Amino acid sequence: MAVKLRLKRMGKKKQPVYKVVAADARSPRDGKFIEAIGLYNPKTEPATIEIKEDRALYWLGVGAQPTQTVRSLLSQKGILLKRDLMKRGLSEEQIAIRMEEWKKLKEAQIAEKLKKAEKTKSKKQSEKAEDKSTEENSAAEV
Repeated sequence: MAVKLRLKRMGKKKQPVYKVVAADARSPRDGKFIEAIGLYNPKTEPATIEIKEDRALYWLGVGAQPTQTVRSLLSQKGILLKRDLMKRGLSEEQIAIRMEEWKKLKEAQIAEKLKKAEKTKSKKQSEKAEDKSTEENSAAEV
């Protein structure tokens, strides 16, 4: 039985929430699954990703194939990196040190992204304000 790690859609219309599940590859997307290992909510800012790391590592260890989206989620949580480090035969201590470094780097990247987003947002708002003032001035002249 081929097992896949994939998303199962939950939630309401236009408010999707997904469960990350281990399921038989032949079962339908929202059908029967073996185990729920996490939750993904893309509508929150930033997106909520909760995955049981030990269960994900177990399923990956027994050969479950993650879908592209689930692979991305596992990568974002650092689970694939941890699995790779374990495969290389590093000790628990070395893995913990590498994971800390990775988390710091990831946090720095997120902070940088937020800064850029705020800059572009404030720039757009100032451009809109300028456009409105020029429109008002031209309307007053006519």
